[in-house]
Amino acid sequence: MSFLEIRKLKKRFGALEIIKGVNLTLEKGGFLVLVGPSGCGKSTLLNMIAGLETISEGEISIDGSVVNDLHPSKRDIAMVFQSYALYPNMSVEQNMAFGMEMRGVPKAERDAAVTEVAKTLQLDHLLKRRPGQLSGGQRQRVAMGRALVRKPRVFLFDEPLSNLDAKLRVDLRTEIKRLHQSTHATIVYVTHDQIEAMTLATKIAVLKEGVLQQVGTPYEIYNNPANLFVADFMGSPSMNLMTGKVTRANGHASVLLERVDGAPIELPAPRGADISALTDGRAVIMGIRPEAITDLDGADRHSKGISMVDARVDVVQPAGSDTFVVTKIAGKEVTARMRAETIVQPGQTVPFAFNLDKALLFDPASGARL
Repeated sequence: MSFLEIRKLKKRFGALEIIKGVNLTLEKGGFLVLVGPSGCGKSTLLNMIAGLETISEGEISIDGSVVNDLHPSKRDIAMVFQSYALYPNMSVEQNMAFGMEMRGVPKAERDAAVTEVAKTLQLDHLLKRRPGQLSGGQRQRVAMGRALVRKPRVFLFDEPLSNLDAKLRVDLRTEIKRLHQSTHATIVYVTHDQIEAMTLATKIAVLKEGVLQQVGTPYEIYNNPANLFVADFMGSPSMNLMTGKVTRANGHASVLLERVDGAPIELPAPRGADISALTDGRAVIMGIRPEAITDLDGADRHSKGISMVDARVDVVQPAGSDTFVVTKIAGKEVTARMRAETIVQPGQTVPFAFNLDKALLFDPASGARL
């Protein structure tokens, strides 16, 4: 039995349905990330788990017990908010211990818990300071520490890093990952940042307009997206999506990609596609990640699906460890991820190596993967 179970969950505000029949499970010690664009319902779903929003339909159970009608204080859940929500007149130590004090935990036990968690979060030298004397990253670690000292059954994080600058977000992602590995806590984490989702999760749930699009490991979500929305949303830079049509000859299927300034490109249909569904002339969308388009020397030597395409370079973006090269195919910008030492210039026509072992096909009408 899963530790956290969400069954046929719905949330309505009047006639407007925000959460539309979501089913999710999470094992004990798992790290579930709810990800999706703003307004998709992920924070509403988190608040329903916490008990801060009522349930219109369905069930939520924790460790085998249905918690639909339990008050938030009775669910044994700790929540970390985007806004820190620290008491400005209390020290770090007092902020972290306050919840335990309200529950009547003896002082010696409170002090021991705060000392242990402060050491884990590298806050032990800041215990006497007040929130106003801390950086944003330190304040967020205090908010995490206040949750951790309680040792609840489930931790809920609501976009805890969105107020921080880019470097601090990366640093605190590492801290949260390390924290999960050392404590084996059960965590549900909300973010709109798909890089955060990929780096932190043991399981990702992708939401769109209150509907669950796909649930899986980071590897499954990234490499085997269920539909166009997931393929496009997950990944940075995002997946290249090119409109084409199927051509068939001698039992083999290919995808034809039109070009404004040259002859069409004909590529073998990806081996992972359902060939029986690829009728001659059918419109398809071919998806391929930037790292699967590179220069020949940087291509995967173990792949049997490398096809070369000559294309004009529009933009070159050096990124330190990589060089991103932008061209246009089938009327769309296509980004290739090449080696840092690759030397190309805008305006040049250069060969691009497409690893079709990594390519996917989608139905333009339904968005489903073929």
